[in-house]
Amino acid sequence: MEESVKTSDFYFELPKEQIAQDPLADRSASRLMVLHKKTREIEHRVFTDIVHYLEAGDCLVRNNTKVIPARLFGTKEETGAAIEFLLLKRRSGDTWETLVKPGKKARPGTRIVFGGGLLRGEITAALEDGTRLIRFFYDGIFEEILDELGQMPLPPYITHKLEDKNRYQTVYARYDGSAAAPTAGLHFTEDLFRRIEEKGVIVANVTLHVGLGTFRPVKEEDASKHHMHSEHYFIEPGEAEKINRARREGGRIVCVGTTSCRTVESAADENGLLRAARGDTDIFIYPGYQFRITDALLTNFHLPESTLLMLVSALAGREFILRAYEEAVREGYRFFSFGDAMLITD
Repeated sequence: MEESVKTSDFYFELPKEQIAQDPLADRSASRLMVLHKKTREIEHRVFTDIVHYLEAGDCLVRNNTKVIPARLFGTKEETGAAIEFLLLKRRSGDTWETLVKPGKKARPGTRIVFGGGLLRGEITAALEDGTRLIRFFYDGIFEEILDELGQMPLPPYITHKLEDKNRYQTVYARYDGSAAAPTAGLHFTEDLFRRIEEKGVIVANVTLHVGLGTFRPVKEEDASKHHMHSEHYFIEPGEAEKINRARREGGRIVCVGTTSCRTVESAADENGLLRAARGDTDIFIYPGYQFRITDALLTNFHLPESTLLMLVSALAGREFILRAYEEAVREGYRFFSFGDAMLITD
């Protein structure tokens, strides 16, 4: 890895009107910008054309985490003051790591009431990074109560109300635990996967529960000093073998989204062999990183100076990515979670 990467080197101007506020009526109707790493060619296509860029024997790796309605609004038991929680990670049992607004007065011992008492909580610890641990108390099943009281944790740059919760969920979402969607996967439909598999492409699943790293900006000018918040992941033995077999047989590993990429890169050994694994990762991929498994990447368009923009720059080159982003702005592409897609390939 390079010794120093300047955060300001990843800045670009983005008109606010190009931040997508709503999902398209048809998931797969978005645009697709294709970046060719070797020739530095840029193509403008539609998302369903992705089928043409995948070959028999390739392995498409997707993150099957499921977003939970992780935003909870409550009141302090003693004062009645409003307080908001964003559930980030289940620590154990009914104790969760959370982001709290307003956070300064959310001290250990503070008791919270949600939904008129349907759910109660007590802050048990304030952590060094500003997050809080809260323990919940309730009758019944926590997931059902959360589904009733919680809201989908849309990123702060989306100001419109989401009419259908499922549109911030991939069609293959399976395991509850994320505070944000793996948004590159939002473009796929069941029909599109059928067409991809009919072509002989292998589809493998990994799981990474997206947490605080998604919401945390890079504040250090020397980006290498930025600390990524750890996120829980797991890869089942059968899924690891699918990916390893594809590599052995000469297929490319095409990651759907930066979370899938970070998961396989976290669990790979120095020879590029993927291990079935379960654990936490705080891997930070920026220019200078040598990819062990990822050959191609499908991703959305990311925020200026973000860790995600640095990751795609590590794969395609910073200057090429910034040129592509300038072209995307010029061509009216839609940015961020509900926006258009980019495929970085050979």
